Amino acid sequence: MFTGLVSDVGTVLSVEGDARLRRIAIRCGYDPAGILLGASIACSGPCLTAVSVEPAEGGCVFAVDAAAETLARTNVGAWQAGRRVNLERSLRIGDELGGHLVTGHVDGLAEIVAREPVTERENDWGPSERFVLRAPRDLAAFIAEKGSVCLDGTSLTVNGVEDDLFSVLLIPHTLAVTTWGERRTGDRLNIEVDLIARYAARLTDARAGA
Repeated sequence: MFTGLVSDVGTVLSVEGDARLRRIAIRCGYDPAGILLGASIACSGPCLTAVSVEPAEGGCVFAVDAAAETLARTNVGAWQAGRRVNLERSLRIGDELGGHLVTGHVDGLAEIVAREPVTERENDWGPSERFVLRAPRDLAAFIAEKGSVCLDGTSLTVNGVEDDLFSVLLIPHTLAVTTWGERRTGDRLNIEVDLIARYAARLTDARAGA
């Protein structure tokens, strides 16, 4: 379980394998002593298992395996060496729940259709920007204004919804400490809809069919 609060940004060093299974090595600033083999790490959304960990200057290099389902459902299949990814360690009992409950089970891909500044760039903190995204049709019903959504591993508040389009607002800090500052129109992001919304909809369907 995660919160959608990015704690580091890693860089993909290598990708090996094919469409059935790929091993991805990622360099990051995490202390290698704190990552056990088998640990769960959210890598730009999907929860992946650390299969190796080695010390490196300034942190460590860990490797994860991505199977066919992950490669087909997420943007992990498009990752190449040099790509930067949002990272979050799994939630521990007693940790602050500052975002919202995130499982790391990606539902699909949302496409950025617009990126527009909200505040002037000439200030002491940097710009804030609004991103408009198109959700997959089967997920649009789970996205509500002022609800939560996880995009590329980042917990965000939905600002507006119109059909399958929705918008989120990124403050200067988030743009600076995640990969959001690099995102452009046409990029496809991993999306995980709110856990509560998903189960509420499932319960409603079950009652309707009873």
